[in-house]
Amino acid sequence: MRKLHPAWIAAGITFLTLVSTSGFRSAPSVLMEPLQNYFGWSRSSVSSAISINILVYGFTAPFAAALMERFGIRRVVLVALTVVGLGAWSTQYISHPWQLAVLWGLVVGGGTGSMALVFAASIANRWFVKRRGIVIGILTAASAAGNLIFLPLFSHLAMRFGWKSISITVGLASLAMVPIIAFFLREHPEDIAVKPYGASDDFEFPARIRRNAGRETIDTLVAAMKVKKFWLLAGSFFVCGFSTNGLIGTHFIPAAMDHGMAMDTAANLLALVGVFDVAGTMFSGWLTDRIDPVRLLFFYYLLRGLSLFLLPSILFRSVHPSTLVFVIFYGLDWVATVPPTIVLCRTVLTPERGTIVYGWVFTCHQIGASVAALGAAIIHDKLGNYSTAFYGAGFMCIIAAYAVTQINTRVRV
Repeated sequence: MRKLHPAWIAAGITFLTLVSTSGFRSAPSVLMEPLQNYFGWSRSSVSSAISINILVYGFTAPFAAALMERFGIRRVVLVALTVVGLGAWSTQYISHPWQLAVLWGLVVGGGTGSMALVFAASIANRWFVKRRGIVIGILTAASAAGNLIFLPLFSHLAMRFGWKSISITVGLASLAMVPIIAFFLREHPEDIAVKPYGASDDFEFPARIRRNAGRETIDTLVAAMKVKKFWLLAGSFFVCGFSTNGLIGTHFIPAAMDHGMAMDTAANLLALVGVFDVAGTMFSGWLTDRIDPVRLLFFYYLLRGLSLFLLPSILFRSVHPSTLVFVIFYGLDWVATVPPTIVLCRTVLTPERGTIVYGWVFTCHQIGASVAALGAAIIHDKLGNYSTAFYGAGFMCIIAAYAVTQINTRVRV
C-alpha cells in the first residue's frame, strides 16, 4: 500500500482548523435578529460590529502571512485559536453595542484574520508542488464546510437556548483545536526530512531567512502598488467580498426573514450554499490547474452578478424551486474565485512573495465585505428592504468581470 504523503496530513489538519474557526464568521446572520430582539438594538448597530470584525480580519491577514514566515505557522495559529476562543466565550457577557464591537469586532476579528485564507495559502505553498490549485480549493472550502456544520446548529441553539449558547459553542470549538495543532501540525516538510508533494528528485528547499515581518509586509505592498495587476486583483476581490461574506453571508437570513421565512429554514438554505460552495471551490481548484485563471475569474464574476439581479424576486415565505436554484448556483460560485486569484498573486511580484501579496489582496476582499455588511444594513433601515443592495452588488460584479480580463498572467522575475 502506498504511504500517505505527510503533505496531505498537514492539509487535513489545516482544513479542520479552518472549519472550526469559520463558525464564528457564520454566526452574524443567525445572531442578527436575536440580538436585536434581546437588546432592542438597531440592525445597523449589530452590523457595525460585524463590519469591524470583517475589516480587522482583513487587515490582519497580510501581516499574518509575514508572521508565519518569521515565527512559524504553528505558533501563529496556536495564538490565534486561543484569542478566538477567549473572545468568543467572553461575548456572552456583553450588554452594550461597544462591547460587541470590541470582542466580536476587534478580538475575534484579529484572531480569525491571523489565520484566514493566508493559512491555507501558506500550507499549500510550503507542502505542495503539484496539486497546489486543488489543495487551495479544498482548504478554501473549509469555510463553507464550517457554514454547513455550524449554521443549522446555531439556528437551533439560538431558538432553543438563546444567543449566548452560540458564543459558548464557538469558544469551545476554537479552544479544542489548540492541542491538535500543537501536537500534530508539522511546520515544514524539511523538518521531517521529506520533500513537498510532487517535488522532483533534484528539488532544493529555498534558504530560510529571518526577516522583519512588518517591514516585509509593508515593502511588499509598496512594490505591489506599482503593478497594475495588483490593483485589478485587489479591486475584483473587493467586489468578491462585497457580494459574498458582507452581503449574502451577513444579510441573507435577515432578508429571507423579512419575507416571512423562518430563521431555521433560512439558515438551512445558507448552509446549503455551503454544501455547493465546497464542491464549487474544489472544482475551481481543479480547473485552476488546467485553465487560464483570468478566464475563470471572468465567468465567475459575470455569472455571480447576473444571479444577484434575480435574488430579490426569489425570496418567499417558503422555499420555492427558484430559491433553490439560486442557492445551488451561488454556492458553486461563492469562493470559486479564490484558487485562481491566489495563483495570479504569485505573478504580481515573484512567486516567493505571492502569499503576502495575496494577504493584501485578501484585505481588499474584507474591506468590500465590511462595506457591504454595514452598508446593506443602512440601506435596509432607510428603505425597509435589501433590493437596492442586491442590485448594486450585481452591477459591481459585472464591472469586476470586465476588469479581470485586463490582467496578464506573465510572471515577474
